[in-house]
Formats: sequence, C-alpha cells, structure tokens
Amino acid sequence: MIYLKKNRRRFIRMGIIFLVIIGVIFLGVTLWRHNHAQNRLVLYGNVDIRQADLGFRVSGRIQEMRFEEGDVIKTGDVVAILDKAPYEADLAAARAELAQAEANFAKFQHGSRPQEIEEARATVHERQATLDNATTIFIRQKEQIKVDGTSRQDYDTALATKLEAEALLKNAEEALSLAEEGFRKEDIEAAQAAMETAKAHLQSAEINLKDTEILSPAEGVMLTRVNEPGEIVTPQSVVYTLSLNKPVWIRAYVAEPHLGDLKPGMEASVITDAHPDAPFKGQIGFISPQAEFTPKTVETPELRTDLVYRLRILVDDPKGQLRQGMPVTLHIKLLP
Repeated sequence: MIYLKKNRRRFIRMGIIFLVIIGVIFLGVTLWRHNHAQNRLVLYGNVDIRQADLGFRVSGRIQEMRFEEGDVIKTGDVVAILDKAPYEADLAAARAELAQAEANFAKFQHGSRPQEIEEARATVHERQATLDNATTIFIRQKEQIKVDGTSRQDYDTALATKLEAEALLKNAEEALSLAEEGFRKEDIEAAQAAMETAKAHLQSAEINLKDTEILSPAEGVMLTRVNEPGEIVTPQSVVYTLSLNKPVWIRAYVAEPHLGDLKPGMEASVITDAHPDAPFKGQIGFISPQAEFTPKTVETPELRTDLVYRLRILVDDPKGQLRQGMPVTLHIKLLP
C-alpha cells in the first residue's frame, strides 16, 4: 500500500514536470511565430507578363505569316513579310535620282571642260569676223547714200546686219566669260543640296524596304495571329501579339501603414497555388509614389476599401511556369 502511494506521487510529479515543459515549448513557439510574423509582410498579387503588339511601319500586302499561335519566338526572328516589289522599285528610282544629282553636282563643282572653253572662244572669233564684215558693208553703204549711190533700203539692211552682229558678239563674249569663270557659288550650293536630298530619299527607300519585314524584339510566345497572307495592312495594324518571356513582374498593392517598411531591391518569395512548396525568387523593383483605390484583383477583404500603393516585383522564372494573371502570394522579409 505504501509502495503504491509512493509511485502515485512520483507519477504526479512527473506529469506536472511534463506539463510545464509542454507549456514552455508552446510559449516559445508562440513567441517565435509572433516575432516571425512581425518581420515578414504577406501580400497578394497577380502575374503581369508584358505583351508586344507587332506590326509593319509601312503599308502593303502581306506575303508571308511565318508563325502560329503558341510558337516559341527568338529575338530577331522574321515573323511576317510584306510584298517587297513596290519598295524595291522605289529603291531603284531613288538610286537613279542620286546618280543624276551626283553627276550634276560634279558638273557644277568642276566647271566647264577645256573643250567647252575653246568652243566658246572660237564662237567669239567667228562672231567678231561677222561683225567686222558687217561693219565694212555698213560703212560702204553709208558713203554711197551720201551721193545717192545706193538705196535707202540697202543702207537700212546694212545697219541692221551690223547691229545684229554686235549683239551676237556680245552674247558669245559673255558665254566665254562664264565658261572661264565657272559656275556661281549659289548654283554649286543648289546642286549640292539637290544631291543631299537625293541621298535622303535613297536612305528612306532603304529603310522602307527593310520595314517590309517584322523582326521579333525579344524572346517570347506568340499569343495571337491577327492577319493572313494576302491581306492589306497599314502601319496602325496589329499583325501579331507576342507574350514576352522577360521581364516577368508581379503586380501587388501595399497599404500605407506598411509603405515605410518596403524599399526597392528587397527580396521576396513568390508562392503560387500550383507550386506552393517551390517558391520563386523575386525582388521589389518599383514602388508607386501615388496612392490609388484598391483594384478588384486584391483578394484580402481588409484592403478593399483602402488606398494602396502599387508594387512591381521582378521574378526569376527560368522555366516559364508563371502565366499572365496567375494569383500569387508574396512573403517579404522586413528589415529589423
């Protein structure tokens, strides 16, 4: 009997000690969770993958559409091509225009050729001889009319011939002077300006020809294919919509009381419903300086009537597991 009483007391003491130990452990866990929660901010957001609407910078008829929806696209891939024939013709015309302008500028810059100067000088000599002959005939007619040795009509004809020869000689002398002096500065500058204009037209034609092809600006997945070969498009037409692989952002919102706890560059764990045990690494890239009303995508009821600030968290998604609009949970470790 005495032995049973001693054993009962021993079990009671051990039970009390066990309960005290359990209580201490529970209190420690509770305090750890409390401190842990105070150093960690939980936010909710959505995946925000950027998209690019692809189109031509020139109008024309589509010749090729090289990709389908869902195809993986690399940077620099040619995704669509217009009929090049009109733009190749424009390029050929621009090249011919430039060649003509360059030849004209060279002509004005170099002046007259020696052969042209000699030809102008020979014309002056010819016109001088004609004037000398006309002057001799006019003098003879002038002497004859004084003694009534010729008619008044012959005299007038000789005078008109002399005056015409003088005018032709003056024109020839001016032509020779221009040939020897070369072109005026203004004419040379005008020819140079015409040549530069032709160069600009050629460059524009080359750019337009290149713009008959759409090159992918980045890696991604083709979301939509809007047009088909044979359709006429304008520079405002969207031909493809591309979902970019990078960057992948999380769009989230934080209430004003927690705004001071966050800074760009802070690390964040991104948890999805599909992979709750494999969080994605991220970091805060942008904090909006302006408050806005809580958007519909926020899922916590406490924030639905508050003003919040928009965040962008850049996520490392090497396997491409995140999809546009996917809801996520963010765990951001706050600074002590």
